[in-house]
Amino acid sequence: MTDLSKGRILVTGGAGLIGSGLVWELNRRGLTNILIADLLGTGEKWKNLSPLQFADYIEAGDLLARILESPLALGDIGAVFHLGATTSTTETDAAHLVRNNFEYTKALAHFALAGSRRFTYASSAATYGAIEASLPESIALETLRPLNMYGYSKHLFDCYAHRAGLLPRVTGLKYFNVFGPNENHKGEMRSMVHKAFQQILETGTVRLFKSHRPEFPDGGQRRDFLYVKDAVAATLFLAENVNGKGLFNIGSGAPHTWVELVGAVFRALDREPKIEFVEMPERLRGKYQYFTCACIDKLRAAGFDWSITPLEDAVSDCVRNYLQPGRHLGDEPAHS
Repeated sequence: MTDLSKGRILVTGGAGLIGSGLVWELNRRGLTNILIADLLGTGEKWKNLSPLQFADYIEAGDLLARILESPLALGDIGAVFHLGATTSTTETDAAHLVRNNFEYTKALAHFALAGSRRFTYASSAATYGAIEASLPESIALETLRPLNMYGYSKHLFDCYAHRAGLLPRVTGLKYFNVFGPNENHKGEMRSMVHKAFQQILETGTVRLFKSHRPEFPDGGQRRDFLYVKDAVAATLFLAENVNGKGLFNIGSGAPHTWVELVGAVFRALDREPKIEFVEMPERLRGKYQYFTCACIDKLRAAGFDWSITPLEDAVSDCVRNYLQPGRHLGDEPAHS
């Protein structure tokens, strides 16, 4: 077991959705000796940090320079959670994605391993590409063909870690469709829960893509949706557990349709569903996934017996306890 209370915990992307959720849960466990790294920019991502307790903050670019030039100045770091990345699936600057998602991860991994630190990093379900099946981690990495440059940038490090013999020593997490509070900064990359919530407030209607495949009805495309609180629970379990090395799918293991997801948002707002189906842009049709589902057998075999929050309950908690009152993780009423 890895004792996260021994030494400082470095969390990159600590102001993002999963990163801030991780810090939130560490705080709930009484852990505050945390160094957060992120790129706060000119937006309001900083609001995700406001309710959280941590020892220090550093901008992501400064962190990389520190690691390369004077790593001892970072203090006694015992564990590294590398959750920061460029996550836009429509990003076309390949050089930027290679630098930010691949080279940065390599530097952090070698920093962690050189100091015998536990290294846990975010890969992505996007590495699987167009495979439409329950996806096990045992699929040979060299056979995977991601559909976008974001997925490929994540796949690059998975392959590098495999070739370099790092995978048995680190924890790589293939997150599926994670949603929850603390997404406001993500713009168009926000989950459909956030987008639907906003559309319902503004127009009373949610817009979904039509299907361009006869076996899927409009809105019947299926995804593996996972609440951020469940994603964080799995992340911490694997980081602490001796059996948590290698690549792991982080999903619910149960696909749902967009209509089911949006219906849950309407019900959380006590409204009747009203959905408008619109044409999918041509530029997306060749890269659009109609079915994703995580096989989580490996996660369960490692000993993770957490009960995944049912989609209806997860959406209700997100909408009623966070989106409607405008709260962030850490702003919960005392009884939550």
